[in-house]
Amino acid sequence: MSDTNSIGLHEASASQLAEKLNELLANYQIFYMNVRGYHWNVKGRQFFELHVKFEEFYTDLLTKVDEVAERILTLGHTPVHAYSDYVKIARIQEDKNVHDGEACVRGVLEGYQTLIELQRELLSLASDADDEGTAAQAGDYIREQEKTVWMLGAYLG
Repeated sequence: MSDTNSIGLHEASASQLAEKLNELLANYQIFYMNVRGYHWNVKGRQFFELHVKFEEFYTDLLTKVDEVAERILTLGHTPVHAYSDYVKIARIQEDKNVHDGEACVRGVLEGYQTLIELQRELLSLASDADDEGTAAQAGDYIREQEKTVWMLGAYLG
């Protein structure tokens, strides 16, 4: 009997990757809801520009939530789907009652920094497992989000 899954990865590696992807998924879900909250609740002189920018961010985050879950399924595992589990697993914490535009932007910046850190960990695991699919996905996300981090930092001055 083979110890590889349907896409040719060793099952032990696929299991470890799926666990890390579920951690990433939990962080994406918490971060998505934080950014959605910033969109709904931001107040102040930058309302119009931030309201639109936060919608852009959360729309992209929602797409990535789906892509991460589908990668877990591709590896032959099950994505975590209970919010109570996300809260337990995620490094990103729920951000409640934030209204100030600058505080919201700081929350977005910190969220992306955490995602980049997690995705670098995932990239290392994927490289060790010869999992080009997961590595490519993580690498694409990192490249895109590093630019976003730079822009958010520039916005904050």
